[in-house]
Amino acid sequence: MSDAAAVQQHQFDDLEQQHEAAWIGMWIFIATEVMFFGGMFTGYIFYRSAYAQGFAGASNRLDVWLGAINTAVLIGSSFTMALAVHGAETNKRKLLVNGLLLTILLGSVFLGIKFFEYHHKFEEHLVPGSSFRFEGPLARPAEIFFSFYFAMTGMHALHMVIGIGMLSVLVFQARRGRYSAAYFTPVEITGLYWHFVDIVWIFLFPLLYLVGRHL
Repeated sequence: MSDAAAVQQHQFDDLEQQHEAAWIGMWIFIATEVMFFGGMFTGYIFYRSAYAQGFAGASNRLDVWLGAINTAVLIGSSFTMALAVHGAETNKRKLLVNGLLLTILLGSVFLGIKFFEYHHKFEEHLVPGSSFRFEGPLARPAEIFFSFYFAMTGMHALHMVIGIGMLSVLVFQARRGRYSAAYFTPVEITGLYWHFVDIVWIFLFPLLYLVGRHL
């Protein structure tokens, strides 16, 4: 059995058709994700315009440096993911595996920093609920801000955990020689997913950490 026949699924005529179906499926998935995150972004913008001062005051309680470091980490992970795809395209298995492992490492660093931020917010009683504490008349808008903060960054972190799981499977299969210049569709579409998750953060960081910070 040829390498192409080994990876081609029976419902497709050839690998090209299988590749196109995978791409279309991933783009449809991303479109649904854009609508999902778009709803949260729209809600955030609406409440931010209604409670600009309260949101700015609450935003000042976030650590902008940790957010900036995480932004750099994710941009770096997009670069290593692109290297992994290039390694698959050019039959460079070592580059593929190392690129995937570095992407997992950087993704884990991001989640570690985010966990540290969450822990700090728990200690400061800035988690919405009965224990929420925020001095001054802007406590209610601040609680709304942190509700959006935990919902949006939490969903983003969940997507990253899923992405790291997908990358781990790719590493296992890449080490077994499953991917080559003839077939690397799973690496490509996982890379597309990872870049999308990175882009979501590129919008989240200024929206949550920077906009109106000094009002």
